[in-house]
Amino acid sequence: MSRTARNAFVCAAVLGLAAAPLFIGSFTITLLNYIGIYALVTLGLVLLMGIGGLTSFGQASFVGVAAYATAWLTTAEGASPWLGLLFALALTAAIASFLGAVTLRLGGHFLPLSTIAWGLAIFFTFGNIDALGRYNGLAGIPPIFIGSISLAPSEAIFYLIWGLLAAAALLVANLLDSREGRAVRSLRGGVIMIESLGVNAFRTRLIIFVIAALLAGLSGWLYAHMSRYVSPTPFDVRMGIEYLFMTVIGGSGQILGAAVGATVVTLLENKLQDLLPYVSTNGAQLEIVVFSILFIVVLQFARGGIVPILRRFVPKTVPSAIAADVKRLARRGMPQRGTPVLTVEGLVKRFVGLIAVNQVSFEINAGDIVGLIGPNGAGKTTVFNVITGALESDDGKITLLGQDITRFSQRRIAAAGLARTFQHVKLRPNMSLIDNVLLGTYLRTRSGYLRGAMRLDRAEEASSRLEALVQLQRVGLGESANDLAGNLPLGNQRILEVARALAADPVLVVLDEPAAGLRRLEKAALAELLKSLREEGVTIMLVEHDMDFVMSIVDRIVVMDFGTKLTEGAPAAVRADVRVQEAYLGGVT
Repeated sequence: MSRTARNAFVCAAVLGLAAAPLFIGSFTITLLNYIGIYALVTLGLVLLMGIGGLTSFGQASFVGVAAYATAWLTTAEGASPWLGLLFALALTAAIASFLGAVTLRLGGHFLPLSTIAWGLAIFFTFGNIDALGRYNGLAGIPPIFIGSISLAPSEAIFYLIWGLLAAAALLVANLLDSREGRAVRSLRGGVIMIESLGVNAFRTRLIIFVIAALLAGLSGWLYAHMSRYVSPTPFDVRMGIEYLFMTVIGGSGQILGAAVGATVVTLLENKLQDLLPYVSTNGAQLEIVVFSILFIVVLQFARGGIVPILRRFVPKTVPSAIAADVKRLARRGMPQRGTPVLTVEGLVKRFVGLIAVNQVSFEINAGDIVGLIGPNGAGKTTVFNVITGALESDDGKITLLGQDITRFSQRRIAAAGLARTFQHVKLRPNMSLIDNVLLGTYLRTRSGYLRGAMRLDRAEEASSRLEALVQLQRVGLGESANDLAGNLPLGNQRILEVARALAADPVLVVLDEPAAGLRRLEKAALAELLKSLREEGVTIMLVEHDMDFVMSIVDRIVVMDFGTKLTEGAPAAVRADVRVQEAYLGGVT
């Protein structure tokens, strides 16, 4: 689908929605208003859960915080609903920031459980504060006015609800197509990879947690002034589960899925409320049973949701070409050839009673390719992980370009000029090749969340995309730039990791078994690439088991055995060393 066709479809949908109040009844308009309010909460969950990988059962409590905040301010203090909006969002953001700071470091099932806990706590808080009307709630909430126009009628507030939903969806879509948005999309699958690219994973999680809470808060503000009455019931954990159900039904990773999921669940709920009283006198309880069964069926047969199924029948959008006048990102200066880049002194790493790395020392000079070899279990990858900050050393010193990085985090080491690949490929399979490589440019760019959401980052984004495309072409993957990374064979996934590392413009590239899984011609192409990088002044360190590959490209080799350095020297000297032959090459020849 071309950009023009997509824009025409969006315009037609907007016009159709705008004309809806002219042709449908007030009850249907009220249903659409509720759908729009629910879709705002669900949009936050799409960002938080479907894209960011963080499950929250407590979003209904954020709706309640904002609803009660504006209800109290406008009834008890007589303030304007617009002032109530500012107060509601500020209070929601403050509470979300505190809860996120406390709970987002929890892993596994502990985070969802914690959201249930504080969701219940907030719900019972609403029901036990006299100023909030306890369980009777607050009535007499004033309607929203725009100038002299009252939005009390359902037909009037309809446009505000759906206008805000459309604006929020557009901002979220813009954000996800930006530097910080790619970091958000990379949260799924662990944080080691994105931390090695300079992304602060905890900060990213906290920000999207607060954004999702603000969308829920906006929903709560609209709900309070539309219904003109609030009580604790709509903000309990059961409603939080329903929001999650809407997210899953629509498509947890799809922006459009927020509106689709809210529509399907709301209409189904309304229909069940009409029909179930004919089946049982306990219609409300039976409704829960029906939704539970439906949830299980969806998870079994359509866990991706409705929107991904529909998107199979829609032609893919053709990416825009990069303009001819776009400039590449600025590059860092490389150290003079022969000067020390990395110095490792007396490195020690212990795992309980096992000494995995024992007093290992070596030095890498600018413009060199250095191989780290040894039999399985020699400690090579452990050395890599300590140097790159994925593991913390127990003793020793690591210096990069004269700076002591021994206690640096992965992010600081990446910012200092070190980029790496992994022994077990770490890509984001549901992102395109070019988006995976764009992650490598994170530290070379500066646009934040607001600039990304407002599309003020287009010049920087164009330069980043050009840089990523150059690196893809450099490794021979340029023709597949818009394909999904998960569709590549393993060998090409390793090459893609190399392209991502190069996009960071590093002084030192650390490659962990880059030739594993490559065919002969692919290895030859990789060897030529690494040699060309050396000519450009890039320093390379690699772990590799293919001895022919290593011997053909490296300047020096460091050999490890049982966690210690066995020897170090030129390839020919290392190959001739009797100790190396015994430990690694299978005996003396």
